[in-house]
Amino acid sequence: MADLESIAVRLAAAYQPGQPTLAPLTSTYDGLTVDDAYAIQQLQIAGRLSGGAGITGYKVGLTSAAMQQQMGVYEPDFGHLLTDMMHPADAPIQVSLFRQPRAEPEIALVLQSGLRGPGLSVADIMSATRYALPAIEIIDSRITDWQIGLVDTIADNASSGGLVLGQSPVPVGGRDLALAGCVFRRNGRIVGTGAGAAVLGSPWHAATWLANTLTARGAELAAGSIILTGSITAAIPVAAGDAFTVTIDGLGSVTAMFD
Repeated sequence: MADLESIAVRLAAAYQPGQPTLAPLTSTYDGLTVDDAYAIQQLQIAGRLSGGAGITGYKVGLTSAAMQQQMGVYEPDFGHLLTDMMHPADAPIQVSLFRQPRAEPEIALVLQSGLRGPGLSVADIMSATRYALPAIEIIDSRITDWQIGLVDTIADNASSGGLVLGQSPVPVGGRDLALAGCVFRRNGRIVGTGAGAAVLGSPWHAATWLANTLTARGAELAAGSIILTGSITAAIPVAAGDAFTVTIDGLGSVTAMFD
């Protein structure tokens, strides 16, 4: 049986520049399950919390057909968003902080009240949401060359790296975010387009899946939590000097700059 704590330690070490990335976990350790992967994720998060980080929310990963096809993983997962993953929109982000960064356009929701299941509905999520923002998630992987399966990405905190949020909150109420169009630009050129419907049919659906999945695993979404609802387009590799801009109908724009 695999030593989950040792796997978590190896993944945590792989965050550091100069350290080797890991071969796919399922090719190294026999019999790892999804539950094992979430346990490894939790062990990593516990280590980061003990180092001074805080939980600011959660991300839903692998929600769009584009991302599932790109990564070869065909069901959603979730990861933790931590305070040390937040980057301001008005300051360059050092590419050297990451191992294999890619950028994604997303809709972020921020809760005004906590959520506890089971059996939460889309209406429950809508009524608990204070506002929405355009967002850029920086996904990253400690698995060599992004050779990930579902277990690999879950264990690796859903291939998280960082995030940049828009600066003008928009109350969304009962708005149909499935219809919100998205344009994704890299250095001024369009590299992706889509709409909120790409994300499990609607960002509301993605957030509902997250809330019920977290509840089933004993967690709770607290008031003020950020929910990243998943990438609307395929992810784009990031290089020093890049500037990515996401524009979402009704929510405005946000830009992430990289040095």
